[in-house]
Amino acid sequence: MFLFRKDEMRLRQLRAEDATLLLKWLSDPMVLEYYEGRDRPHDMKLIRENFYDNREGITQCIIQYKEVEIGYIQFYFIDDQEKKEYGYEGFAGNIYGLDQFIGEVEYWNQGIGSLLIKEIVHYLITNKEAGKIVMDPQTWNTRALRVYEKNGFEKKKLLEKHEWHEGELRDCWLVEYDVG
Repeated sequence: MFLFRKDEMRLRQLRAEDATLLLKWLSDPMVLEYYEGRDRPHDMKLIRENFYDNREGITQCIIQYKEVEIGYIQFYFIDDQEKKEYGYEGFAGNIYGLDQFIGEVEYWNQGIGSLLIKEIVHYLITNKEAGKIVMDPQTWNTRALRVYEKNGFEKKKLLEKHEWHEGELRDCWLVEYDVG
């Protein structure tokens, strides 16, 4: 089942057999440099823990481009604890968080990430009544930040020492797409 189809891009629900794709991608040092860290290559146990166990409330999808499975994306409703951490306690609308990566590195730098972000934003606004959409990329990931800003996200808050990556806590930007 596809969550959506747009031109040559499709998102479909994550399936059990996708564990081998995730293992391939999250064992690649080039991917791990940006997602999880090169010091955390995944084995099948980590794939199960991080992508299949206790995932209620998270919509997980495989990204297909020209019928090739190239990456992973997930979205989820931001809970009260995250609303407080991000400074959204008073916001009454729906806030969704996004995480994604393109695992097939030969598809990097072709505008596919930008197309993905544009389409998932449209999907969340149209189908999930999102009022805001947020992500927390690491501050050094300028390529991702450019894609997000190109698609209407704005840096809202510096999250100091927010994410463990390659042996240290790294700073992240809270970036926001505000529908309002």
